[in-house]
Amino acid sequence: MSLPTPEQFAATQKAGLEALFGLTTKAFEGAVKLAELNIETARAAIAEGQEHAQRSLSSKDPQGFFALQAGFAQPAAEKALAYGRNVYAIVSAAQSEFTQAAQSQIEQQQHAVQTFVDNAAKNAPAGSETAVAAFKSAITAAQGAYDSVNKAAKQAAEMAETNFDAVTKAASKAAAQATRAAKQAA
Repeated sequence: MSLPTPEQFAATQKAGLEALFGLTTKAFEGAVKLAELNIETARAAIAEGQEHAQRSLSSKDPQGFFALQAGFAQPAAEKALAYGRNVYAIVSAAQSEFTQAAQSQIEQQQHAVQTFVDNAAKNAPAGSETAVAAFKSAITAAQGAYDSVNKAAKQAAEMAETNFDAVTKAASKAAAQATRAAKQAA
């Protein structure tokens, strides 16, 4: 059994730092996208609020005022849903990149462990075959368990995304119905 050489150790540390800096950059990019989305959303909300206030103040009677209010509800609800979808898309993209990076690191670690076990098995003293086989079996079982958990997590993420889409559609439909009802009442 041999220990890693200084060059191998340095290469592993360098790869780890590169992965860390890559993830840090991706996290920062996601934060910038969220900040830009929030600024644009606030800017649009202020402009639309100003326009809506001016139109509301210029209405001549209560019916006109209430009709304006009802007409404002649907676009506002749709914009809120669009904002939620944009936030979800940004966070989902960042999460996906983190997951890919983690998956890559785990695969590299699994390969390193497998290589270590194979080297240990080659250099094991005579009579230790049973212990080596048990160790290999434990490693294989751990990798199988990780794969099962990973698959379940991916399925859960897909289900969450499907549910998010369904909720968004239902909320949009409910907002449209509420707007129609408010217009009819006005």
